[in-house]
Amino acid sequence: MAGPATMRRTIRVPPTTSPRPRTIFVNRFFHPDHSATAQLLSDLALYVAGEGAAVVVVTSRLIYDDPQARLAAREQVGGVEVRRVATTRFGRDGVLGRAADLASFYLSAGWALLRLVRRGDVIVAKTDPPLLSLVAYVVARLKGARLINWLQDIYPEVAAALGVRVAGGPLGRLLAAWRDVTLRAALTNVVLGERMAARLRQRGVPERQITVIPNWSDETQIQPVAHAANPLRTEWGLRDRFVVGYSGNLGRAHEFETMLGAARALALDPRIVFLMIGGGHFSGPLKAAVDAAGLTNVMFKPYQPLSALAQSLCAADIHWVSLNPELEGLIVPSKVYGVLAAGRPVIAVTDVDGEIARLVAAHGCGAHVAPGDVEGFASAVLRLADDPSHAQTLSQAARGAAEGEYSRTAALARWRKALDLGVS
Repeated sequence: MAGPATMRRTIRVPPTTSPRPRTIFVNRFFHPDHSATAQLLSDLALYVAGEGAAVVVVTSRLIYDDPQARLAAREQVGGVEVRRVATTRFGRDGVLGRAADLASFYLSAGWALLRLVRRGDVIVAKTDPPLLSLVAYVVARLKGARLINWLQDIYPEVAAALGVRVAGGPLGRLLAAWRDVTLRAALTNVVLGERMAARLRQRGVPERQITVIPNWSDETQIQPVAHAANPLRTEWGLRDRFVVGYSGNLGRAHEFETMLGAARALALDPRIVFLMIGGGHFSGPLKAAVDAAGLTNVMFKPYQPLSALAQSLCAADIHWVSLNPELEGLIVPSKVYGVLAAGRPVIAVTDVDGEIARLVAAHGCGAHVAPGDVEGFASAVLRLADDPSHAQTLSQAARGAAEGEYSRTAALARWRKALDLGVS
């Protein structure tokens, strides 16, 4: 007769299935916001979701240039689960208000991540607000998640370069040291160019933890528009003019004195007009300087709707892009990628070995001018105005760069590898 041991009933326990790991992006802005970081993140998150991955975005309820906007706390966007946290809503006008908005996002986003993140998830932390990796790192350590930093800029060094005293003092050095811990702990740190990669190497980040993926514009959405087919050329009275354009934010990292000097030097040439589209910290001072000089060859237009971006970029014959030399390796002006997609040559007013200067030289799509070289800027404009065939050659080279190395397709393919999509 069977004993108790042999009579014991075998109970089969079904295997447990753990929830699949998710890719969790965190950044202050996301679709439908049209700021540069929001557009890039929206492109990437929707792409990753389209590849079959589980994707969550932790973001704010704000719109970049409309602090009174209030987006839904939760929604699905193209397969992406969007969780928007509450923050203060002072906007960008006052320093204290901006600081409150940033601080409240750190707190709200950190709390949301603590409740959301599971072991095995991948947190991709962008840099709006600055040093967001500090929050993401703490959560990743506590919850057993993995961290990827997506550096659009490098703080606190940016603030120090812009003259913020506290960022260059003991507190700034302490923040940089803490930031470095998060960089060395990450699976990888995605940077925008080789100059930025060099900055990380100097801070002791191993080469194996650095991935260079430039920003992009959607070359299928932004395509060259012929002057005759561009309604903005007619609406803005530019039909027969040679237009030197600037599109986007003219902020503290940029300078306008070189362009302003060239506008003065070319004021008597009736062919040439300088077109400023957008805004930013230096937009007001530039307008004031133009008015004070009595210049009639500089015109200003506000930010244009995303649906009209191709037309607004193509309203110009060439574009200038500026970055103060001390900020090389800390920031890469993303506006250049839209200019390339529009098939327009670039005048890079940057350090001679800067990221944009390197791009222009490598692809033969424009000219470099050192900041302060007014004569060089004016000469570059005149050469293109006087030689349409040369301008066309540079335009074709710009579009070629946008369709190749700096295409949305190429960037997303690099991101697919960085995220190991499809790999368990």
